Amino acid sequence: MRRRAGSLSVAALVFGAALLAGCATTGPSAPAATSEAGSTPSPTPTPTPPTPAEWAADRVAAMTDEERAASLLMLHAPGTDPDAMRALLDQGIAGVILMGDNIPGSEAELAALTGALQDDPEAATLIGIDQEGGIVSRIAWDPAPAPYDLRDGPASATREAYAARAAALAASGVNINFGIVADVTDDAGSFIYDRVLGTTPQSSAEHVAAAVDGERGTVASTVKHFPGHGAAPGDSHVSVPSAPLTLDEWRAGPALPFAAAIDADVELVMTGHLSYPAVDDAPASLSAAWHDVLRDELGFEGVLVTDDMLMLQHNGLAEYADPGENAIRAVAAGSDLLLYVLPADPSEFGISVEGLAASIAGAVADGRIPSDRLEEAAIRVLELRRTIASAHGEAALRE
Repeated sequence: MRRRAGSLSVAALVFGAALLAGCATTGPSAPAATSEAGSTPSPTPTPTPPTPAEWAADRVAAMTDEERAASLLMLHAPGTDPDAMRALLDQGIAGVILMGDNIPGSEAELAALTGALQDDPEAATLIGIDQEGGIVSRIAWDPAPAPYDLRDGPASATREAYAARAAALAASGVNINFGIVADVTDDAGSFIYDRVLGTTPQSSAEHVAAAVDGERGTVASTVKHFPGHGAAPGDSHVSVPSAPLTLDEWRAGPALPFAAAIDADVELVMTGHLSYPAVDDAPASLSAAWHDVLRDELGFEGVLVTDDMLMLQHNGLAEYADPGENAIRAVAAGSDLLLYVLPADPSEFGISVEGLAASIAGAVADGRIPSDRLEEAAIRVLELRRTIASAHGEAALRE
């Protein structure tokens, strides 16, 4: 089964409805009403609670295009002041991504910070983090080994490690981990070599699926960097690396860990700013062709998230100098959630929530982004937020 973003838990909705029904007060007992024939009428059935997807669709239907566009954004605000993050959230964005400068000294302090960002019991603020372990770690209290310490061991050890990692994140108030690297390389000189869970497609697939399984039900999992960074030499933080593989060569190699993650019901897939010219000259994050492969060939139905969109501007290529144009291309290609790791002054890169939302909404008005594409993306993101909120509510009821 390949599940949608709404698959974490809907039991809380049903349980909540039952709890409310069970707690309803009644007056003094009275004889049941009967029909003229003396029979007791059937009770009115309890309405079935909407699924997260249905709930999200109803809420999105009431939004303007600008509100829908803003709801696709996940931003970073430097520092540990929750007010700075709240200022972004108050503009209607989906959530925040935590970087090293956002992390206080303890799990309890981080939990207090993230707790201050949650104010809608029906739709969780998305709080994401890159907690891979090893050289990419944001929190110091992660008890799990690094990927390079896991990849030569059994998949069961990887499953246990990522379960422990997810528990530490959840206790800190984080609900999305951008932390499962599905790239494959055996090149020790590659910048991503120490971050991969396997040096062959087969071993990576096994460990990636185990990592997803380990995080399941605790945090939403993300695999990255689709369609695979290991085959594309270079660092996408400062360039658009290019892979020499054909589509069939990709299917036989780098595709395998992503397919395994999707079969394991991963909630998010992150696209990379890297190119496979045999498929599309554009980076995968802006490529409709690669988004179609994910949806139609691999069967992924969850949330497609970009890597940090500012990386496109950092590479210095004129084609990616306009942040509004980059956002338009990402959404038009099929992205649902756009990440931005912002500096203290986002205007340094010409970025604001209002400006990005206006660019995306304007592209809908101009016909560059179909209206149903924007609606679809907004529903997927809000469905994920609803699912996380429902799962959290269910957990609270069990405590």
